[in-house]
Amino acid sequence: MARERPMTSAPAVQAADPPAITAGRWLWVSKHLQRQVVPRIVLALVCALYLLPFYWMVATALKTNQELVAYPPTMWPDTLAWSNFSDAVDYIPFWRYLRNTSIITVLTIVGSVVSNPLIAYGFSRIDWPGRDKIFYVVLATVFIPFPVLIVALFDIFATIPRPMWSNGGIELGGNWINTYLPLVVPMFFGNAFWIFLMRQFFMRIPFEISDAARIDGASEFRIFYQIVLPQALPAIGVISIFAGLYAWNDFLGPLIYLQDETKYTLAIGLTFFKAQREIQFSLLMAASTLVVLPVVALFLLFQRAFVEGISLGSVK
Repeated sequence: MARERPMTSAPAVQAADPPAITAGRWLWVSKHLQRQVVPRIVLALVCALYLLPFYWMVATALKTNQELVAYPPTMWPDTLAWSNFSDAVDYIPFWRYLRNTSIITVLTIVGSVVSNPLIAYGFSRIDWPGRDKIFYVVLATVFIPFPVLIVALFDIFATIPRPMWSNGGIELGGNWINTYLPLVVPMFFGNAFWIFLMRQFFMRIPFEISDAARIDGASEFRIFYQIVLPQALPAIGVISIFAGLYAWNDFLGPLIYLQDETKYTLAIGLTFFKAQREIQFSLLMAASTLVVLPVVALFLLFQRAFVEGISLGSVK
């Protein structure tokens, strides 16, 4: 009698996902690509595009003279010529220009921090007749280009006498031309754009805090100094960064008002030496790198405060 073979079950066939589930997955993937992946790729490409000039400047600063004239040009030097940085410092009066630029930058930051918050407080936290109309006039000055005002400003600064030491006392004489006064003193009277930033920040602080302080007998200056100003430190940090970058990179102002070579800033000093002496691009790029590095370091150190202030934050 023949033995019957045991019956084996056929392998189960995995059922395919319904078309609706598959379409839902593809829709989720496409939305994820549009919201997460594609924006990051675009931002990475834009960042690389903006970093390309800085990369080329650093690469040129580290090349030797032989590799500098090589064709086709190399993307990165084979031999790093670190000595270009020390030679660049000797190639131009770098330390003198650095001292002049630092003096102007520090005074500009101090003037901006002192004047702009105080002016913005008057435009935002104090109610007085015609406040908004005058603020609109101040804000409209942002759209006036600086070249339009060059002649008028130069004439004004050329007629204003400056304090001078004479016989142990201070007398008025000369004018503001060929001094740092035209570059620094206007910063103590506010900047329309920075006033706008501070005003928008102050407007987000609840007015009930100021009203409660007034009921307690606090003066307006005490409210500004002890209550409002500490909450606006991110915005003040942004103004300080903007003011420092403006003074550090300013070229047209020193070019107009400074006539003595010993008072030149880094921006104007590099340009004049490029025109007056034999051009050595490796040394010029090395000097330019030294000029840019403090700006990059400043932004990296205060990046968080910069982002918080520029977003016009509010009280947490």
